[in-house]
Amino acid sequence: MYHFFVPAGRENEEEFRITGPDVNHIRNVLRMKPGEKVAISDGQDRDWYCIITEIAKDFVLAKVESEAEAAELSAELILYQGLPKSDKMEFIIQKAVELGAKRIVPVQMKRSVVKWEEKKQQGKLARWNAISESAAKQSGRSTVPAVDPVLRMEKAAQEAAELDLILVPYENAKGMEATAEAISLVKPGMRVGIFIGPEGGLEASEVERLREAGARVISLGRRILRTETAGLAALTLCMYALELQGGNNGNLFG
Repeated sequence: MYHFFVPAGRENEEEFRITGPDVNHIRNVLRMKPGEKVAISDGQDRDWYCIITEIAKDFVLAKVESEAEAAELSAELILYQGLPKSDKMEFIIQKAVELGAKRIVPVQMKRSVVKWEEKKQQGKLARWNAISESAAKQSGRSTVPAVDPVLRMEKAAQEAAELDLILVPYENAKGMEATAEAISLVKPGMRVGIFIGPEGGLEASEVERLREAGARVISLGRRILRTETAGLAALTLCMYALELQGGNNGNLFG
């Protein structure tokens, strides 16, 4: 079922009016017709199953059939991603959204090869947020995760110090016991930050700064993961912990 977003705060509780680029997508790309069903989200953790009743040049009307269960995780996962090379950030954003990240914060770190150019920021951010929206539609998310402007590492650490939990996968961390303990702390309602280094990883001084902010340094196993893999592995662990608690309140690790 195709999935679309509409602004929150609608007045009509029985019908949605879809406007903007989605109209062309529905009319000319998907070639949908009245009577077909769609899923609609208002970007605030509410979803509905609807049936299209009218397709006009500038709008599409969809009648509400029933409210659907929201697909959002019960905690806010924030990925602080060290700026990677080439177009890796686009892949990371897409997959992080699929895995439940609520925000993605690009971070200029000491080993970031790419140096952020402020004059190109607006265009880059627009593209990254468009990728986030597309991934949110594909994966059935109830909200579109924001991709924030790039932060310097010190500013990111200061911001993260206000979170409930900070996780830092680090190649020099040993053993999985600390990882299991840290992941077991991920609970519904929490705000959890995950810091991932760029190519070359985090410098020891950056890890120490995050420790000062209250971070838990963890291992993701004996293999060294690429920057585009490490964050997804950490998000998957957190997603599993939250989904398991939401399903049966069981013990994460037996």
